[in-house]
Amino acid sequence: MKGWYRPVTEEESATILRLHHAEGWPVGTISAELGRHHDTVEAVLAHAGLGVQKVSTRARLVDPFLPFMKETLAKYPRLRASRLWSMVKARGYTGSKSGFRAIVSRLRPRPHAEAYLRRTVLPGQEAQVDWAHFGKVAMGRALRDLWLLVIVLSYSRLRFMRFSLRAAMPSFLSGHVEAFRFFGAVPRTILYDNLKSAVLEREGDAVRFHPTMLALAGHYRFEPRACAPYRPNEKGRVERAIRDVRESFFAARQYRSIEELNEQARAWCLEIARERRVPDARDLTVEEAFLEERPKMVELVADDFPVEERVEVRVGKTPYVRFDKNDYSVPHPHVQRHLTVIATDDRVRVVDPSDPTQVLADHARSFDRDQRIEEPSHLRALVAQKRRAHQSRGFDRLFSVVPSSRVMMEKIAERGGNLGATTQGLLQLLERVGAELLERAVAESVAHDQPHLRAVHHALDRLRHEAGQPPPLSVPVTTDARAAVQVRPHALSTYDRLHAPGEPEGGAHDDPS
Repeated sequence: MKGWYRPVTEEESATILRLHHAEGWPVGTISAELGRHHDTVEAVLAHAGLGVQKVSTRARLVDPFLPFMKETLAKYPRLRASRLWSMVKARGYTGSKSGFRAIVSRLRPRPHAEAYLRRTVLPGQEAQVDWAHFGKVAMGRALRDLWLLVIVLSYSRLRFMRFSLRAAMPSFLSGHVEAFRFFGAVPRTILYDNLKSAVLEREGDAVRFHPTMLALAGHYRFEPRACAPYRPNEKGRVERAIRDVRESFFAARQYRSIEELNEQARAWCLEIARERRVPDARDLTVEEAFLEERPKMVELVADDFPVEERVEVRVGKTPYVRFDKNDYSVPHPHVQRHLTVIATDDRVRVVDPSDPTQVLADHARSFDRDQRIEEPSHLRALVAQKRRAHQSRGFDRLFSVVPSSRVMMEKIAERGGNLGATTQGLLQLLERVGAELLERAVAESVAHDQPHLRAVHHALDRLRHEAGQPPPLSVPVTTDARAAVQVRPHALSTYDRLHAPGEPEGGAHDDPS
């Protein structure tokens, strides 16, 4: 396949070096016998730092450009061979790319391996902090990242670790507060690996720390310090601790919640990691070294640093605030207003910015997504308010067209009656019989001191009967016109004529036999 390159294995590299230097094979013979391109063979020899003896003394096209190539590579040791080929070609090189990479590999200066001194730390002097990503976890319908904050005391190697679903500032602060409680003291210096929660920007040795990070340091009286770039020896303790957590604790770990995972992590730190030997002092365990380190740390202050997350939100037409992919209910009088959400990993509180001491809503936090977390009292108050508003509109309509209904409602209220049901019933009667007839019926009920719907119904039936109208039907049984025909009942006195005085009960025309 064109453009496909098979990497050289360690076995092939050893064979190439042996055949060339021990057996004296030229590059072309090695290439033909091993099935490798001669550029590949030359690259292996150049990488080993051994020059290839060329049989031919013919001048190469690249020879006039070698001084320029050496000078450029000395100034830019990591410059790509493709870019250097373009620069040489622009200066008159007419050769092809074939073999140019091997030439560059031989000319490129070799970096000198840097040696690092083992850092010696005094007891109580330093701790190291870093985040680590541990994949994703399903929280209902949401897929959240799982993060671990690790804080390691550099002298005793006692560690604290806390899992969370976000690597944001609130989790960063909570991890520090819980770690200081766990240690019972505060290290004098804490080393950070240029975390966004700690370092806002860096230019050389100039570091600008996050204001909240500085506030945390001032509260607990420790010195924050950023690691120097590309200095793995400065943060090796926390990196080894994270690798140990992955291999010794988290692998094949079963847990049902983040709280349970953190409980297991705390127990592991106390029962297993605390019994290990200190790498720099094999005669001491982590616990023994910590007992020596603890008195030299800074004393823990009495009050905790505030770790809540504060977010300004706006309530729309519905009584809910949107926070972290979920909706939380608030009392309905606060719609169309700006409020403040104060959140921790456990609770979500909503307060009024003008009076932060007044908590409008307090909910358990959900890390699911698109959920509605509601307080039943908020909804009941809204339903009652809507019902009162509907009832008020009914009052206004009744009082305007049926004046006597106002007196009737006052009497019902005095006796503790159901105003809502009465209002609904009167509005239905208003639609059926009209305002004039209903006013007469209500006035009659009030005059007889019977302020209830049954008395109004009886009065309407009598008034309609006197007016020769049929009783109102609440449900139409048919649309046939014959159903509206009025049938007047016959006078029962006509039946008395069938029985003349002295006649038997059977009638005058009964058969005597």
